[in-house]
Amino acid sequence: MDTASHAHHLDELYRTCVHCGLCLQTCPTYRELGYEMDSPRGRIRQVMLVDTGQLQLGPTVVTHLDRCLACRACETVCPSGVKYGQIIEAARVRIEREYRRPLFARMARRAGYATIADFGRLARTARLLRWYQRSGLQRLVRGSGVLRALGIERLESMAPAIDSDFFFREFGKVFPAEGARRARVAFLAGCIAGVAFSELNRATVRVLQRNGVEVWVPPAQGCCGALHVHAGLAEEAQKMAQRNIEAMLRDDVDAIVTNAAGCGTTTKEYGSLLCGDSQWSERARLFSAKVRDISEFLIELGPVAPGTKLAARVTYQDPCHLAHGQRVRSAPRELLRLAAGEFLEMPRADSCCGSAGVYNVSENQLSMQILEAKMKDVASVQADVLATANVGCMLQLRAGVARRGVHMKVQHVVEVLDEAYRAE
Repeated sequence: MDTASHAHHLDELYRTCVHCGLCLQTCPTYRELGYEMDSPRGRIRQVMLVDTGQLQLGPTVVTHLDRCLACRACETVCPSGVKYGQIIEAARVRIEREYRRPLFARMARRAGYATIADFGRLARTARLLRWYQRSGLQRLVRGSGVLRALGIERLESMAPAIDSDFFFREFGKVFPAEGARRARVAFLAGCIAGVAFSELNRATVRVLQRNGVEVWVPPAQGCCGALHVHAGLAEEAQKMAQRNIEAMLRDDVDAIVTNAAGCGTTTKEYGSLLCGDSQWSERARLFSAKVRDISEFLIELGPVAPGTKLAARVTYQDPCHLAHGQRVRSAPRELLRLAAGEFLEMPRADSCCGSAGVYNVSENQLSMQILEAKMKDVASVQADVLATANVGCMLQLRAGVARRGVHMKVQHVVEVLDEAYRAE
């Protein structure tokens, strides 16, 4: 898409908004802060004014746009069908190209996103973090008070426990279906999941096998690029998309399965991400058409019911990018009802938990306010297990459970189903 066509497309997106305000009470930042400029309607107005030269792209505008979680709850309720996700992503691309952030922010962002994009570098960084966590140094540092003095005590406590056995070692393997093969899938394993949620990934493979699915873990796959898309790093995200398309798009693969809501939304939108590239656009469209969330795939396939249900009361938190980004709501609940002794619906289950990729790092205080609101709903359910379908949400909800003193285990939907299968 050339510059003129892109500008026209954005102008059409802006003008779809009729300023009705139905989005306001669904927006987590507007609910917490009460500022029009921190609402979807207000952000669209700011972006439009910047594009028409009536407002400078300065620190104030950038702050309001950075505060957006990109949860897309506004899209779900919008009667005009405003594609807010496209608007905020385009705005962030412009910020990265035209706005100069403070030096430390630039350095931290560059290092963080480069590490996530390179699985070798990610593994080395994760091993260092694991050494810090297991050597006794973490206990020493926490006891010294230095984290509190630096203002990062809460952030440090939210770092995931690093695995001893990374899932990356499974890359290139094919896991056979149990019984007659019903389907063959490529498994998109994720970046952080590969070093901190390896057992979740192994549970995903087991569940697929139990359902008669042959699972191929493509050896050349990489990060999906979701965090880079949200950060406005479009060129980097496009390169990641191309790598995954090259690594995973095969005629003999019935679906490309992911267990992370954020990864699923981004990969389902590779067609849009690469629409302006004549060499990649058609392959990107074919790739996106094959992507399925694990729960969505199993329900389409017809899940095998566990022989026995778990003696647990389970509730469910909708990840934003599954409920609002992909409009997948019923599938995870159907799987949980198959596996759990009792399923309890949570009030406002589709309201954001405040994780939003790295939002709980970049906007930690506001993220914790949003989490606190979510935990009131969580605590009201009186469940034994809080299930969700995204690793970022799992980390955030575990932090919320610990802070609030709620006796509830946080698990992925797949882990609940795997536990039921293994109890047979």
